[in-house]
Amino acid sequence: MMAAAVAAVAAGAAALGRPAMAQEKNASLMQYDGPDRAQKILAAAKEEGAVTLYTSLAAGNLRALIDPFEKKYGIKVTVWRASTEKVLQRTLSEAAAGRYEVDLIHFGAPQLEALHREKILQPVKSPIFGELMPEALPAHREWAATILQVYVQAYNTKLIKKEDLPKSYRDLLDPKWKGKLGMNTDAWSWYATLLQSLGEEKGGKLFRDIVATNGISMRQGDSLLTNLVTAGDVPLVLTVYQHMPQKAKNGGAPIDWFALTPSIARANGIGIARHAPHPNAALLFYDYMLSATGAQQVFSSIGYVPTNTKLPPALPNLQIKLVDPVTVLDQVDRWNKSFDDTFIKHSNNSAMK
Repeated sequence: MMAAAVAAVAAGAAALGRPAMAQEKNASLMQYDGPDRAQKILAAAKEEGAVTLYTSLAAGNLRALIDPFEKKYGIKVTVWRASTEKVLQRTLSEAAAGRYEVDLIHFGAPQLEALHREKILQPVKSPIFGELMPEALPAHREWAATILQVYVQAYNTKLIKKEDLPKSYRDLLDPKWKGKLGMNTDAWSWYATLLQSLGEEKGGKLFRDIVATNGISMRQGDSLLTNLVTAGDVPLVLTVYQHMPQKAKNGGAPIDWFALTPSIARANGIGIARHAPHPNAALLFYDYMLSATGAQQVFSSIGYVPTNTKLPPALPNLQIKLVDPVTVLDQVDRWNKSFDDTFIKHSNNSAMK
């Protein structure tokens, strides 16, 4: 779960032990901004001929992202794919042991920020940064957001009529929602960000009242929640990534989604390892992942919200507030406890495991 992964880093990777920091391998092009930047990077990347990516991206989407890159540049991309927590653990463990096998890491922004704090990433200067939404780039430039995963609400269209949907979170106090609501057990960062908008005291009381009045079935995993809505077991869920119910809807399932205001989103992004064995191929792939003519188009086509503003807005009508990765790292214990006290401790759902 995300809380466990973040807590492990917040406690410090020092427990793993760190070797003396070696010099970055050929990082000169990371900051190069001459007019021949693209040509220099391509030539150096082709000499290396390969790049290694650690990622938590869905396995079913990887070939759609990687195949165009390999075909265009003739550079082999080796992927190690696992959960966010496992990617984080492997990256930290290898760095602590002085094993430099990974070139790029792509997963959640809080975890990337953690890698920045542990001095595992290196800063990059890219002309594509000017095309990204401002929130996609931290000041240190050691990672950049590629996509937003937007939390929305999803419902079973056979059980709930569109005109009966809640218009605000306060509408969830209506007794007609008793026994019909669900939520992800790992949605504490959504909750923290939402309460920062609603007001911590006011928002906290609202959700405590909703739980007391109507209950919320706590389930682990967005895929499971999407399936439960489709099956009608949980008629309405409060937290699921938008691309999941949209994909199910496109496949003919009795599910649709809507968005209460404000909509909360988490960023996923990419960073280049400080000791990348293939730094130039990594830089080429990094630019590709942020480019409007590269992976950003692919992300858009498979339902994600890209961060490159040259592409048409994926969800133009939503008022989106981003989860702050710094807050997630620095306040994980406080917000995780608040979430548990509000939702988890009051759920008797055996499916929480």
